[in-house]
Amino acid sequence: MQISANLSSASASQNSSAIKTNFTEKISKQEATEIRAKITENANAFALKSFNIQGTLVSQKVNIEDEYADFQTFLSDIGYEGKQIASLSQEEAGTLVSEDGFFGIKQTSERIANFVIAGAGGDESMLRSGREGMLQGFKDAEAMWGGKLPDISQETMKKAVELVDKKMYDLGFSILNQEA
Repeated sequence: MQISANLSSASASQNSSAIKTNFTEKISKQEATEIRAKITENANAFALKSFNIQGTLVSQKVNIEDEYADFQTFLSDIGYEGKQIASLSQEEAGTLVSEDGFFGIKQTSERIANFVIAGAGGDESMLRSGREGMLQGFKDAEAMWGGKLPDISQETMKKAVELVDKKMYDLGFSILNQEA
């Protein structure tokens, strides 16, 4: 019989014949002491590993809570005043990403485009840079996602680019990049 917590630091008896498995056979006091010591060693190793896991989870929880707090601040900064995202029902979340929802294609693309347009202040090179920044951000998001983003994201980016392009056209700038 081998007693092990399956941990590398807890070396269970490598010689299983050293521990007698026939319960009718008597073991010596020395053998009982060795078994007790091995059980104690393995229990300590198991507890240590369990505490390490708990510590890891707690530290991750802190990071998750910090990241969630940052996310909530971001939502507030862009004007979202609804329920916390984590507490939304499936129906409420669906409403937020619907056509006219706060995170739907129309409102999200307008927020992105308006950020670029307001930041550019009517300057052609700034509008072009902002447009390129939007497209790069989209590519970066796809890389983080691990491939093509969902259709709602594709449509949102398309609409945001159209809005910036329209603003450039309205200001008399060519939509085509003159340097290309």
